[in-house]
Amino acid sequence: MAVYGVEAKTISVEIDVNNQGKNYYIVGLPDNAIKESLHRVESAIKSNQFYMPRTKLLVNLAPADIKKSGTAFDLPIAIGTLAATEQILDPEKMSRYVIMGELSLDGAVKPIKGALPIAIQTKKEQFDGLILPLSNANEAAMVDDLKVIGVGTMKDVVEFLNETKHIEPTQVNIAEVFSKAQTNYEIDFADVKGQMNIKRALEIAAAGGHNAILIGPPGAGKTMLAKRLPTILPPLTLEEALETTKIHSVAGKLPEHSTIISRRPFRSPHHTISDVALVGGGGNPQPGEISLAHHGVLFLDELPEFKRTVLEVMRQPMEERRVTISRAKIALDFPANFMLIASMNPCPCGYFNHPEKACSCPPGMVQKYLNKVSGPLLDRIDLHVEVTPVAYEELSTTTERYEKSETIRERVISARTIQAKRYENNTDVYANAQMSSKMLKEICVIDEASKQLLKKAMERLNLSARAYDRILKVSKTIADLANSEQIKTEHLAEAIQYRSLDRENWGG
Repeated sequence: MAVYGVEAKTISVEIDVNNQGKNYYIVGLPDNAIKESLHRVESAIKSNQFYMPRTKLLVNLAPADIKKSGTAFDLPIAIGTLAATEQILDPEKMSRYVIMGELSLDGAVKPIKGALPIAIQTKKEQFDGLILPLSNANEAAMVDDLKVIGVGTMKDVVEFLNETKHIEPTQVNIAEVFSKAQTNYEIDFADVKGQMNIKRALEIAAAGGHNAILIGPPGAGKTMLAKRLPTILPPLTLEEALETTKIHSVAGKLPEHSTIISRRPFRSPHHTISDVALVGGGGNPQPGEISLAHHGVLFLDELPEFKRTVLEVMRQPMEERRVTISRAKIALDFPANFMLIASMNPCPCGYFNHPEKACSCPPGMVQKYLNKVSGPLLDRIDLHVEVTPVAYEELSTTTERYEKSETIRERVISARTIQAKRYENNTDVYANAQMSSKMLKEICVIDEASKQLLKKAMERLNLSARAYDRILKVSKTIADLANSEQIKTEHLAEAIQYRSLDRENWGG
């Protein structure tokens, strides 16, 4: 199997041994890693006391018009060579299995990338089973009703195919694995002293799937709060977990011998990241950070420090919840359904609007710093939250008085349950943040008093026009948290205060 994007495609490895020469050839658009495989294959075959032909050896990877890459073709090439030289007794049995694995020079089988999508495709195409490295067996066994044969050496494969050795198929109890400690986190919202308004804003973000940006001075707790957001998000469903695991498997980010990602991902790339590393791509396209954060959180610390080009390439994936990587001969889709949480200082020195310390930035510098983040990107961020420093009295109190993540998560799950029922007929919408303009008009109906409040807010606070839809979406989430069918005036009022950066000349 060759993995393209997050899907696998079957490749037939054909071997021809004849007496018309003494060279080895691989055809079918192989990359350098595959071309070098014959040296590893030869060494592995000899190390295990099998016969390596000294005549012409031709390896064809079909279909020949698709580029192949990676080292996972080592094992099928070696097994095919042994079958072509009649060292495997039943070649017909071999053709009913998908075989993958990288070989060491001594014949040991090393792990591969993308075992889960390969296993899914193997079952879909109704092969008898999948033979792959032992360290990938648990991951592949997450696919129901698939015979997964985990092997440690090339010799194990030969003996299994020749029926001189029995290898028990790997089995995994999916329900048991998935139920283990999904919600047991080492960190907790109760660790954060004070900052009740920020905790409330993040609860709303979690309940509606909203993007949020935290603005405040250094040391106010922005990063600490953002890292605790996954602890209040609803647990992954099995379907979401498999989809997330698939992406991490393709990227080679899945820990060895692991089976499934049971917690929502939290990705926090450094601000020196390139646009390709963030959205995905490269010569052999790989998923980027936004795809690795699928069904989880992407945290961008110190947002204005990221290169503008890097931030701009996120705009379309944030809207469509997937990213398409196009190349001359292939176009690949990677899922990218993530929550964006960003943090930033209000100015270069960090102390603009600080209650105690004076800002040392020259006139106009604050607005120039804020302008590093473009309007279209801010347009996709629903909650703008100002973070203020914590007072000494709060820092000196015990954490017992603060709500635990578990308590907040229960409220978030209740709100998400309401939304799941509301959007059950819309496959592309799972939370309030994804509402279309048409749905907004149907669902977010407000009374006359609320309309007047929103009108005054737009005029007095100089809120931009783009804030209108965002305020309605957030107010609907607040209503869901309050278990209210209608958006009330107090829900709208709370939503309005989360639009700091939309105020004209904020920081001017």
